[in-house]
Amino acid sequence: MNPHFFERPVLNSPYLPPDRHWELDGDGQPTHKVVRRRRPADFVTPVPKPRRAGRGTTGTVVGSDQAMLVLDEGRGLSTADQQYLKDVINSVRDHVTRWRAIPDPNDWRVTPETARILRHWRSHRFSGVRPFFCQVEAAETVVWFTEVARRSKAGRELLQHLEDASRDANPDLSRLALKLATGAGKTTVMAMLIAWQTINAVRHPGSPRFTRGFLVVAPGITIRDRLRVLLPNDPNSYYNSRELVPAEMQRDLDRAKVVITNWHAFIQREKMKLTRGGRALLQGRGKGPAIRTTETEGQMLQRVMPELMGLKRVMVFNDEGHHCYRERPPEASEEGSIQSEERKEVNKNKEAARVWISGLEAVQRKLDVVRVVDLSATPFFLRGSGYAEGTLFPWTMSDFSLMDAIESGIVKLPRVPIADNIPGGDMPKFRNLWEHIGKKMPKKGRGKNASPLDPRNLPVQLQAALDALYYGNYEKVYELWKKAETEVPPCFIIVCNNTSTSKLVFDYVSGFLVPDSDKGGQRLHNGRLPLFRNFDESGVRLDRPRTLLIDSEQLESGEALDASFRKAAATEIEQFRREIVQRTGDRRQAENLSDSDILREVMNTVGKAGRLGGGIRCVVSVSMLTEGWDANNVTHVLGVRAFGTQLLCEQVVGRALRRQSYDLNDDGLFNVEYADVLGIPFDFTAEPVVAPPQPPMETVEVRAVVPERDACELRFPRVQGYRVELPEERLSATFSEDSTLELTPELVGPTRTRNQGIIGQGVDLTLEGLKNVRTNTLVYELAWRLLETKWRDAGGEPKLYLFGQLKQITRRWLGSHLACTGGAFPAQLMYRELADRACERIHQGIVSRHEGDRPVKAMLDPYNPWGSTSAVRFTTSKTRRWKTAADLCHVNWAVCDSDWELEFCRVAESDPRVRAYVKNQGLGLEVPYRDGSVSRIYVPDFILKVDDGRGTGDLLNLIVEIKGRRREDANAKRNAMNAYWVPGVNNLGGFGRWAFAELTEPGTMGEALDAAIEGGLG
Repeated sequence: MNPHFFERPVLNSPYLPPDRHWELDGDGQPTHKVVRRRRPADFVTPVPKPRRAGRGTTGTVVGSDQAMLVLDEGRGLSTADQQYLKDVINSVRDHVTRWRAIPDPNDWRVTPETARILRHWRSHRFSGVRPFFCQVEAAETVVWFTEVARRSKAGRELLQHLEDASRDANPDLSRLALKLATGAGKTTVMAMLIAWQTINAVRHPGSPRFTRGFLVVAPGITIRDRLRVLLPNDPNSYYNSRELVPAEMQRDLDRAKVVITNWHAFIQREKMKLTRGGRALLQGRGKGPAIRTTETEGQMLQRVMPELMGLKRVMVFNDEGHHCYRERPPEASEEGSIQSEERKEVNKNKEAARVWISGLEAVQRKLDVVRVVDLSATPFFLRGSGYAEGTLFPWTMSDFSLMDAIESGIVKLPRVPIADNIPGGDMPKFRNLWEHIGKKMPKKGRGKNASPLDPRNLPVQLQAALDALYYGNYEKVYELWKKAETEVPPCFIIVCNNTSTSKLVFDYVSGFLVPDSDKGGQRLHNGRLPLFRNFDESGVRLDRPRTLLIDSEQLESGEALDASFRKAAATEIEQFRREIVQRTGDRRQAENLSDSDILREVMNTVGKAGRLGGGIRCVVSVSMLTEGWDANNVTHVLGVRAFGTQLLCEQVVGRALRRQSYDLNDDGLFNVEYADVLGIPFDFTAEPVVAPPQPPMETVEVRAVVPERDACELRFPRVQGYRVELPEERLSATFSEDSTLELTPELVGPTRTRNQGIIGQGVDLTLEGLKNVRTNTLVYELAWRLLETKWRDAGGEPKLYLFGQLKQITRRWLGSHLACTGGAFPAQLMYRELADRACERIHQGIVSRHEGDRPVKAMLDPYNPWGSTSAVRFTTSKTRRWKTAADLCHVNWAVCDSDWELEFCRVAESDPRVRAYVKNQGLGLEVPYRDGSVSRIYVPDFILKVDDGRGTGDLLNLIVEIKGRRREDANAKRNAMNAYWVPGVNNLGGFGRWAFAELTEPGTMGEALDAAIEGGLG
C-alpha cells in the first residue's frame, strides 16, 4: 500500500450519506470507488491467530478465539439471522430515504410540528455545527417508525418485525436501537428526539404517540454527568447551544421532564440494616414471615424518577444500550465455554444487564413506556448474554458504522503501529502491549495490595511505549498548539487494567514522593514526562495539576485535591456550584461539594477552556474512559490492559476520535485530524505518515453584551406565513424585474449531451423538439396550475370563474418576463418544479398590483411574536469575524460567511446614519418563502436600524443581504422579501418601518447602502 495513502485523505461531506470507500486493486494500491453503502455491519467468525501478517492483509486478528469486528465492515456474515437483519436495516433505510425525498411537507404524513422540526434540522442555517447526516438519519428513523410506518403495508411489516424482536428478547418492552459510530454524536440525537417528542406532546396532549417525560439511563456516573446537557434548564443545554429546535418552539421545551440516572440506581436499597441475630429475633427464630428491609419496587422508582411518576407516558433512552439485555435461558444459549480469566468481567456485565433491564421492566409496570431507544456504537450482545458474542441486537433499525464516520470525516483518523524494527514478530509490540507486559503487572487493585508498589519498577516495554508516544509525537503536538495560542492543551490518555496499575503509571508520569531515610522526611521523584509533571523543579506540588488520576480509589480518597487546588480553582468551583443550583435548584448540594464531586467535574471538563479540567494534559484511568467521555482535544491514547474484544478496542480508541474542529474547509469537507494509538489491538490498517498535527481552531463566545449594550438592542417580528385577500372579480398584475424567470442549463439541466459508444458514430442529444410546443398549450397549463395552487374556495375547489383572467395575465408574463438561454425552451415550464416557479412569479405580480387595496398581512408566531438580539449566545471557531463597535451592536462579534460581509461591517459602522446593526447568526430572523413547489426558510444577513431622514423617533429597520453569485433561489428570496415579508410586516403596524436591500458589489457597498437608505424604501 502507498505509504502516503492517508496523508491527504479524500473525505466525504459529513452532511451527505456516505457513499464511498477505499479498496485495493490487484497491485495492492488504493483505488477510490463509488458504491452503495455496505450496511449493516458484517461479522467475521473467529479464526486462528496468524503467524505473520503478510502483504495485502486487511487487519490483524488478536487472540486465538477472539471474534473480530473490522470497523463494522466485516467480510462475512456469521448467521442467516444476521443476513436477514441486514436486509431489514437496508429496507428501513430505503423507506426513510424515499420519505425524506418527498418535496411537499404536507405529504410527509407527520404532524405540522414534526414537519417544522424536520425542515429545521435539514435546512436551518446553523450558527455552529449543524447536525450531521447520520444524526438526522437516526432521528428520522425514529420519527418514521412513530408517525409514518403504520400508514403503509411495508411499514406495518417492519413495525411488526420490530415488535417481534422486542417481544422475543425484551418481554413487555418496545425497543428500537440506533447504531451510531463513536464520535458521531449520540447525545445530540437524544436531544433531537426529546425536543421532537416534547413539542408534539405539548401541542397534542391527547396523542398516545408523544410524551414530555423522559428517562435517560447511562452505564456509569461519568456518562450520567455528561448527559446533563439534555436538561432544558442546564446552562450548556444542547437545545439552545446547538439550535436543535426552531426559535419559536423553544418555550415548549420548558415543559419537558428529563431524569438522567445510571443503571445502579435501579438496585433496591436497604432501608434498615439488621444483623443476622436481629433479623432472627424479629422473625421469631425463623418461624415467622421473612422480614423485608429493602425498598419496594414503587419506592425505588419514586427515589429514581419522582418527577416522572405523575405522567401517563414516558420514553426511555439507553445510552450505551448494549449493556442492557435480558440474559438468554441456559437451555437456549448459543455460547461456548467462558475462560476463567474472562469470568469476572462476564459476571460483571451480566449483573449490570440484569439490574438495568429489570429496572426498565419495573418502569413499564408502573408507567406506559412508549418506546425504549438504545443508542450505541456497538449494539451487540456481550459475552455471557447467552447469545453468540457480537450478535447485533435484532431491534437495530439504523446503522452508521465507524468506517462511515471515518470516511465522512466526522471523526479523527486513528493511527496504529503496523511495523517496528524487531524482526520475527507476528505484529509490532506496541500494537498489543499487554501481551508483552501483562504477567509483570499487578493482578489486584490498590486496596488489595499489602504493600505499596514502586512506579520505578514498571516493565521496560511499558516505559518504552510511554516514551515513544510522548517524545515521538506528543511534545511536537503540544508545541504546535502552544504556538497557535490554544486555550487548552492536547490530551494524552492512558487506560489501565486496575487501580494499582493506574496509580503506578500516574506516579511515573507526574511524580511521587518517597520516604527519605537520611533526612527523615520525603523526597521527590519527579515525573518522567516533563509536560505531565504535577510538581515544579523545587518539589512543590502545583496548584493546578497537569495529570489527573481518575479511578474508584481516587474518587473515594480525594488525594489529588488539597487546599491549594481548591484555592487556585476557586473561580471554576464557584461556576460549578452556580450550574448545580441552576440545574437542580438545590443550593445545599452546591455548597456541600465533596472532593469526589470536584474531581469528577475536573474529569468531565477536560478540554473545556475556563473550566476545572481545562488545563489537564494527561488522564490516567481504569475504566472511566471506555465510553461516554466527550473531550475533543485527545490526541494520544495508550492502552495498559487486556482487550478481549474489538468492541472494547473500539470503545477505548473512540475516546480519541472526537474531532477538535468541526469547521468546513473551502471544499465543504473537514480537514483531516489524527489520533495516535499504542497498546490497543485496534483492527485498522493504517500506514505510518509524516504529517504535521493540525493546530486547533480558536473558539470565541458570541453573545449579547448585557446590560452594557442594551441601548443597541434590535427586535424583529417572527413571521410564519402570509395572508393575501385578493379581489374575487377582477384580477390584474404589475410585473417588475423581480418577475423575470430565466431558464438556463444550470437550472433546467443539460440542454446538449454527447453520447458515444466504444466504437461507431456518436450522437448529440438536444432539446430542439420542445420548440414545437404551442404557446396556447403552455398558457393553458400554467394558468391551470396557477388556479389550482393559488385560487381555491373554502371547500377546496378551484375558482373556475377566474381562469380566463389568469390566462390573460399568464400570456402577458410569458411574452415579457420569460428568458431562455443556453438551448432552453419555454416548453420546459411544463416541468412541475419550473411551472411552480413561474406561478410564484405571476402570483407575486398580482399581489403587488393589488397592494394598495388588498394589502398582504404577515402571520406571526402566536407563542413568540418578537425576537431580539438579547437572546444571541453561541460559540464558534470561525476565523472570519468582526469585533463590533460597542455603541452600534448589541452582540460582541459579527460572525461572517465571506470577506464581503466583513467589508459591510466596516461600511455599516462608518455610516453616521446607522444607529445599530447585527449579523443575523444565532438570532432567529427567518423568512418563509416558496421555491417552486417547496416551502423553504431564508435567513438574511444583517439587520440595520438607520435614520433615513424621518428623525430619531421613526427609524427605518433595514434588512440587508450580501449577495455574490446570483442563483435562481436568490431571486425567489428577494421576491419573497419585497412582495410578502416587508409589506406584510409594515401592514401589521406596531413593528416599525421595514425595508429590504440587496448589495451585490463589494467595491460599491457604501454607495449601495446610501441608495438603499435614501431611496425611499421605507
